[in-house]
Amino acid sequence: MIEHHAFFGDGEKVFAFPTRELIEELERTTGNGIGALFRRFRTSEYSFAEIIHVLRLGLIGGGTVPAEADQLVAIYCIGRPMAETFGVADGVITALFFGNAEPEPEDDFDSPLGEIRQAAASGDLSAAINAAYEGVAE
Repeated sequence: MIEHHAFFGDGEKVFAFPTRELIEELERTTGNGIGALFRRFRTSEYSFAEIIHVLRLGLIGGGTVPAEADQLVAIYCIGRPMAETFGVADGVITALFFGNAEPEPEDDFDSPLGEIRQAAASGDLSAAINAAYEGVAE
């Protein structure tokens, strides 16, 4: 399932549109097809209601109880800077279109960069510097 994780309201929340019915409900409540809605977000032609619907339905799709999703949107969208709420809604729509971002690769301590990170993580600055210069001196 494609999910978007973001801090919203009182903590980290999961937003998702795991079913066709939720996407259709988003289209119905906004009066725009999903492609048109995505384009409106890209061109800054979105409405406040569209932001609210993306967040509310995304929360429900992410596992939040509908009543709680309604309450979170009512409390944390009204009277807050639009940039805050738009940023979260834009992340939800972007994840819906492009999927989740690639996770960062695990540290490979066998690689030169991994050795530098391991030395730096130990708190030994001289070991980190020596590890960094090791590949340069060769």
